Amino acid sequence: MSALAASSLESPRVRGATRLLVPGAGTSWAEHLERCGPLPQLDGRRTSFIAEVERSGLTGRGGAGFPTALKLQAVAAGRAPVVVANGTEGEPASRKDRVLMARNPHLVVDGVVAAMAAVGGDQGIVAVSNRSRSACAALTAALAERRSDARRIRLVSVPDRFVAGEETALVHFLNGGEAKPTFTPPRPFERGVGGRPTLVQNVETLANLALIARHGADWFRQAGTGGEPGTALVTVLGAVRRAGVVEVELGTPLGHIVERCGGLAAPARALLVGGYFGSWIDAQGNLELPLSNAGLLPVGAALGARTLVVLPHGTCGVAESARVARYLAGESAGQCGPCVFGLPAVAQALESLAASAPDGRHSPERLPRLSAQIARRGACGHPDGAVRFVESALRVFTDEIQLHLAGRCSATHSEPLLPTGAGP
Repeated sequence: MSALAASSLESPRVRGATRLLVPGAGTSWAEHLERCGPLPQLDGRRTSFIAEVERSGLTGRGGAGFPTALKLQAVAAGRAPVVVANGTEGEPASRKDRVLMARNPHLVVDGVVAAMAAVGGDQGIVAVSNRSRSACAALTAALAERRSDARRIRLVSVPDRFVAGEETALVHFLNGGEAKPTFTPPRPFERGVGGRPTLVQNVETLANLALIARHGADWFRQAGTGGEPGTALVTVLGAVRRAGVVEVELGTPLGHIVERCGGLAAPARALLVGGYFGSWIDAQGNLELPLSNAGLLPVGAALGARTLVVLPHGTCGVAESARVARYLAGESAGQCGPCVFGLPAVAQALESLAASAPDGRHSPERLPRLSAQIARRGACGHPDGAVRFVESALRVFTDEIQLHLAGRCSATHSEPLLPTGAGP
């Protein structure tokens, strides 16, 4: 069996077989070939390979979860397409893509090569954020060992912005513009980098593509659920004994993921599932929920960026949510009213509530009205994601909100839990 990624924690077991994780930082080209074998020749069988990807049920691992085969088919229909591996990872709480690129760079490059063959492209780009120095170094070394691939694939550093990884923002930057989302249509698959049809896929998705090229759809479906097959990289933060990145089968109970990280370091109050465009859910009664979109749907959550944060008792969920809301307001593209005016107003209202100082302009009752004015009116998905996060905080932290309205807070310490900086 071959590696999907390396983790900062122990290797997982997948139905009795190990999906090999690279120990330590990176591997040589020779070691990669010895472990995984060469990538099969896909030229001349594009249609059958895309059909195999469709049969595998692989979906995007970047957040949206769109069927990979459909994106391949759309881009393959165009002339001289480009493949972009999206490793920007603007989500501050996520480290999964950086771990993958730093620990298993050759598998990411394999995924770009496989995608280029699938769509008939002759140009590939791996986009990495400026802050991801270890990932950039590993990919640079990997491409230096693969001269024939390096002639067709280039590495590009992207500004450290939350919105920079949105696919139209990334394409706009690669075309010489700012890393901000653009109005659509056209979509990148229609006209993207250099005006050519462009496939933008998360690096974890492409790593999976390389594994399917080697082992096929049936192998891929040995892990996960019938509706959501495969494994996923999950970043686990907060009140766990060993925070890090783990690879688990889709459908694994959230509590089992916490146990993979050494178990709870403190009693859990709430869980943030899916990152900063995700949702808060109560910890009590929900640790047995499966890590899948179908399993999380009943509690109003989704996989999103596949980040799991455990909020302990003693940390104020209202204050943490206010910090993230302010961060998201500052990270918007600033191109439409919901971002320019709406998100700062939401952040201000939540901050006033966290400070136990709501007034007429920034009362908690105003937040649902602001959300209604923002939802589905933005130029991109940024305001909707921010509103989803805030609305979940209002649902889950009702008791804490009442304490704040009375001028009190349940927190026993005030150190920030959720990261909002660039990080290492």
